[in-house]
Amino acid sequence: MIVSSPLSITVGNASMPAYLARPGEAGTFPAVIVLEGVYGFDDELRRVTDLVASFGYVALAINYFHRTNPDLSLPFSDEGRAAGEAAAAAVKKADACADVGAARDWLNEQPYVESGHVGTWGFGFGGTVAFATATLAGINAAVVFYGQSIASLMPSGEAAPIEDAKEIRAPLLLVFGGQDVLIGPRDIETITSTLKANNKRFDVQMYPNVGHSFFRVTGSSTSTREAADAWDRVQAFFGKYLA
Repeated sequence: MIVSSPLSITVGNASMPAYLARPGEAGTFPAVIVLEGVYGFDDELRRVTDLVASFGYVALAINYFHRTNPDLSLPFSDEGRAAGEAAAAAVKKADACADVGAARDWLNEQPYVESGHVGTWGFGFGGTVAFATATLAGINAAVVFYGQSIASLMPSGEAAPIEDAKEIRAPLLLVFGGQDVLIGPRDIETITSTLKANNKRFDVQMYPNVGHSFFRVTGSSTSTREAADAWDRVQAFFGKYLA
């Protein structure tokens, strides 16, 4: 059994919408900050947050679009992606770090959270945010699912997050699909070689036969096997670094 509720978290002078799901039993649990992709706060984001909570973590999805697109929730379509990518252009790296940092601090203050055991899990552009915020103190593990704009300019035009590789503190699990038209082999090689050169702790998992958003549940999903394997890897990764 899990309990869940919407809430808001103060970031500076702003109020950031969030969605919390956690185990219903008494005790303290590690926590995971869930980072939406360009489609915003939708049923898929809540599904993943509930999934994390169902396996014994406190899960907190945050809306890092809150400064410019607080109600962002777009259809999973080409038109939705285009609108979401335009919204992502307004997200600055420093603001994303402030949002994740505020979520981390809020979680560490909760009586049901095992303080100091906080990770992130991001999807698409949210994966990019997870990668960029792996530089923050107090983020103990970061999972990046098909994060674009890691080895290239951010949608905002800011420098590629990989340029901050030497500042990364958290171990990383990076998951990609071989058919992803948004992230090419050269990008993955740049990420891998740069992390190696900076002696960072990371694992890369490539699924050759799936594309972008393969973990998302859709009516035409054909990646059930890869999604199940990826979830097993996420659980093992968080179990190693957050438990």
